Amino acid sequence: MAIILGIDPGSRITGYGVINQVGQAIEYVDSGCIRIDPGELPERLKQVYDGIDQVIEAWSPQMVGIEQVFMSRNADSALKLGQARGAAIVAAMNHSLPVSEYSARQVKQAVVGKGSADKQQVQHMVTSILRLNKTPQADAADALAVALCHAHTRQGLIGMASTGGRRIARGRLR
Repeated sequence: MAIILGIDPGSRITGYGVINQVGQAIEYVDSGCIRIDPGELPERLKQVYDGIDQVIEAWSPQMVGIEQVFMSRNADSALKLGQARGAAIVAAMNHSLPVSEYSARQVKQAVVGKGSADKQQVQHMVTSILRLNKTPQADAADALAVALCHAHTRQGLIGMASTGGRRIARGRLR
């Protein structure tokens, strides 16, 4: 059993998603958005930190996956996003949680099967994979997708470890 926290960082809205992975089965635990009040950046970063800290306190995850910063056309936005991401990482590290980082393309590839998927496709697949009765808000769905990506990556690493690092091809070890 592994409780995984996925984080989609943002300086205005930070999404979080919590799943429980038991073997190959994955179940939904919780998700939502930390909505950041307008104000000075240091105060907004504290809100990101405090929000992630509260989620960690509530669900006691064993590991964290977080989306990497992508370079946009607006350098100022990218810097603020990077700082919000840093605040979330520090919250996880203060709880001694291992943090894994994934690009948006990796997350989309793991959940949708194509790295160029749009937000609606990610929302649809997250809803389907986790058998949710309603579609989560976009930022929460993105965070759940990060958690699912981490679960799939982790499962792949466990599979590699069980075969001594050899790949299985057509039912045979190579």
